[in-house]
Amino acid sequence: MAFLIRSLFRALSGLPLSVLHAFGWVVGWLSFGLSSRYRQRLFAHAAQAGYPRRVALATVAESGKLVTELPRLWLGRPVPVEWAGAEHIDAALAQGTGVLFLTPHLGCFEITAQAYAKRYGATHPMTVLFRPARKPWLRDLVAGARQRPGLFAAPTTLAGVKQLIKALKAGQAVGLLPDQVPPQGQGVWAPFFGRDAYTMTLSARLAQAGRVQILLSWGERLPWGRGYRVHVRPFEILNAGPLSTDADEAARQINRAMEALVRECPAQYLWSYDRYKQPHRSAPPSP
Repeated sequence: MAFLIRSLFRALSGLPLSVLHAFGWVVGWLSFGLSSRYRQRLFAHAAQAGYPRRVALATVAESGKLVTELPRLWLGRPVPVEWAGAEHIDAALAQGTGVLFLTPHLGCFEITAQAYAKRYGATHPMTVLFRPARKPWLRDLVAGARQRPGLFAAPTTLAGVKQLIKALKAGQAVGLLPDQVPPQGQGVWAPFFGRDAYTMTLSARLAQAGRVQILLSWGERLPWGRGYRVHVRPFEILNAGPLSTDADEAARQINRAMEALVRECPAQYLWSYDRYKQPHRSAPPSP
């Protein structure tokens, strides 16, 4: 099985991005049609944020593309990338501080780290946090694909967190998805689009690991397989100030920042992600 999957990934990695995104359209709508749970979560989360069903339906194909573009991003030749806001990265790196990139489940979050590594990794490497796959054969494929010049991967373990802190203290870059639900005991409850969501505190802890600047980024998937546009925003602009040292307030600030990015392109947000799930023994606060 492992050999077949790797062979399939290698074969798909040579296809044009437009073809892979066409496959993704099919995969997305098949998933939508076959899973009532998927449909319910998709519509409920989009409605919670105030978006009509037409916006939720627009994300169906985008979710499929998120899967089928991976062979090309992991194993294929480079894809076209545009930048919107790279000057904010230039300014942050010029100050010699660590740079913390926060990226929601919006658009193609794989491309944000890859594009950074290609442009800046030779002098300022990036370390990204990722959750290792449960299947050993898939774990090796994912880890190998994400390790590349100027880009390192840190697992969601204590050792991985230490790796992130070390990178920031060395004046390097770190990237993570702060809207990913953390394990019990590693987060606080904070509003996300008007509903309490268990939110990681790791983002705030990393921001306090010495001299660190926070940048927000996301990778817009351009139509017809034309590539991607990486957007970069200073955290202070969207939050009207620096990140709080209080864990609860910091979580609220980060969630507000993620909401602001999602509003830039709600049709590419992963509304089907179980953002409001309740970790074991971690009940939301009473209303």
